[in-house]
Amino acid sequence: MNRNVSSHATTMLYEQPPADAPQEQAPVVVKRGALKRLVDRFSVLGLIGLFIVVFWLAVAFVGPVIAPYKGGAFTSTEVFGSYSPAHLLGTDYLGRDMLSRILYGTQYTVGLALASTVAASVIGTFFGLIAAVSGRWVDEVLSRLFDALISIPSKILALVVIAAFGSSIPMLMMVAALAYIPGAFRISRSLAVNIMTLEYVQVAKARGEKLFYIARVEVLPNMIHPMLADFGLRFVFIVLLLSGLSFLGLGVQPPNADWGSLVRENIGGLSEGAPAVLMPAVAIATLTVGVNLLIDSLRRHGARSHGGAQ
Repeated sequence: MNRNVSSHATTMLYEQPPADAPQEQAPVVVKRGALKRLVDRFSVLGLIGLFIVVFWLAVAFVGPVIAPYKGGAFTSTEVFGSYSPAHLLGTDYLGRDMLSRILYGTQYTVGLALASTVAASVIGTFFGLIAAVSGRWVDEVLSRLFDALISIPSKILALVVIAAFGSSIPMLMMVAALAYIPGAFRISRSLAVNIMTLEYVQVAKARGEKLFYIARVEVLPNMIHPMLADFGLRFVFIVLLLSGLSFLGLGVQPPNADWGSLVRENIGGLSEGAPAVLMPAVAIATLTVGVNLLIDSLRRHGARSHGGAQ
């Protein structure tokens, strides 16, 4: 017995590596940076869209601060002036600096559209969840109500309301939100009804969970990606709606101006190719294209996530 133990100990002694032998290092785990995670999450087009959206959001906050002139200041005697060092985007029909006008107008275009979209999506999602988790009669009443509202074209509704009550910032926000609440309701209700049939929701019901708990914990988190995509689409629709109203003279009123108002004010320079009419249109186009690229990337990422979870 002692001989075997001694032999085993001797074998272990000779099997041990020398003290000066290089030790095998443990694998080093390198955390991926925020940029790497961002690239993995979005496609190239999605990153371009994200950059454009972040750019215009930043301009909406700091635009008046970085503007070279006051928004309504008369800075030149030349109307519909071209690009120059003093006026990078030319001048408008009154000789005002267009870069400053666009920077000031961004807070109205982006700010109004963002506030209206948040209101429309939150209210529509709230009522959509109520309709999906409540009894049949609640679902029927809410569905028929929003079906009646969605049958009215958004621009007709906006024109009627503004003609009746006048144009102001709160009124524009309310009209834009009201026009797109029914669409958000239909999307959220459809998603919630499908989720309510899944097994984990049935298990929660069997446990005796309250409807508020089921809607908040079981249903709402599984609607995030589709609702974010819908949020982006509604933002684009509201930007175009508000710009169209401003182009008709029913949107943001002078001396303030959003991008649609800037296009309407300077439409006389279209035949001359003046930057004053082109640059606000380019701003509207870049914002809408950027949002569409971003939400398309989000939708694809959400589809991949759901596919991997199955």
